[in-house]
Amino acid sequence: MGGGPRVPYPKHVWSPAGGWYAQPKNWKANTAVFMGVILGITALTWRLSAQREYRHKMPEPDRFFPSRHWSVQIKEHEAAQKANKGDS
Repeated sequence: MGGGPRVPYPKHVWSPAGGWYAQPKNWKANTAVFMGVILGITALTWRLSAQREYRHKMPEPDRFFPSRHWSVQIKEHEAAQKANKGDS
């Protein structure tokens, strides 16, 4: 499997991607760092999106709604509804 043996290639060719058959020694560390950066950017984007989320119509209380767990507006709305139920 793999398409046969490695073919000879010119040693004087340089490529920013590493050239033919590149396998840097620290590829695992580079991959881990890059994945950490991607996860960090994703988390910050998710947080910013949750903070800026605005709904004109609130979801029904008994319906499953994933953003109910992280949307500040929905959490405040549900807390206000619980407080109003307790006052009644």
